[in-house]
Amino acid sequence: MKPTRLGTRRRMRRGVYLLPSMLTLGNLFCGFYALIAVYNDEYMAAAIAILVAEVLDCLDGAVARMTGATSDLGLQLDSLADLVSFGVAPGLLAYVFALKPFGWMGGLAAFAFAACGAFRLARFNIQTHVLDKRYFVGLPIPAAAAVVATFVLFMGESAAVVVYGRELVPPQATAAGVLLGVYGLGFLMVSRIRYRSLKGLEMRKRRPSTILTTLLLLLVIVASNPVLFLFVFFVLYAFSGIARMLPAWQRRHPVETTEQPAQGRR
Repeated sequence: MKPTRLGTRRRMRRGVYLLPSMLTLGNLFCGFYALIAVYNDEYMAAAIAILVAEVLDCLDGAVARMTGATSDLGLQLDSLADLVSFGVAPGLLAYVFALKPFGWMGGLAAFAFAACGAFRLARFNIQTHVLDKRYFVGLPIPAAAAVVATFVLFMGESAAVVVYGRELVPPQATAAGVLLGVYGLGFLMVSRIRYRSLKGLEMRKRRPSTILTTLLLLLVIVASNPVLFLFVFFVLYAFSGIARMLPAWQRRHPVETTEQPAQGRR
């Protein structure tokens, strides 16, 4: 009787691995769909597909850790899916949406984004056991892709930056800003700048009740214009790593600038 139960448990344990793998394949499917959408000039659909891939990418890692279904194969599969969804797809989207007028310079910027994303993923895979789990070294590739995707959603059908019905930036300046921004995101991904990871936050600790009130207020503000505030959020996150390098920040947070070995894998 015992061998039968043991065999059943082993089969169930192997079966659990299907769930994170299916989520990872869903991430890959969204990235592939984003490429097709860009080819068909459906930029909004491509941007939404990239953001859906972001959600699936978060879920597959969380499910794998909760069920103990982490494996080297899953890690590599996740990286390959991330390269398509958060490297190739956003790079192509940025090129067709804004960088095509720059010719080879625009194409080079899109390729640099994808190449830097590939380097960022490879470096993460070999450093995942030795770095402080509270921080990422370099801008995470999903965050860089989210900047591109939310920017496209924010722009909509207009080539100029329009906020609440007012044109703030003309189309030519917008395209130049995208060119510099894509190069900047690529640089941040391969840099040694550290970014805070939400996985290292203590969510179970007691917090002052004012924090809950503040979060509810922020939720109401974001709901008033979700695309704009999502874009602003990811841009601020991209700049947050640079802010951590400033001497003023390091004087106020001396403990957070020291590295510790990572506890577990992604």
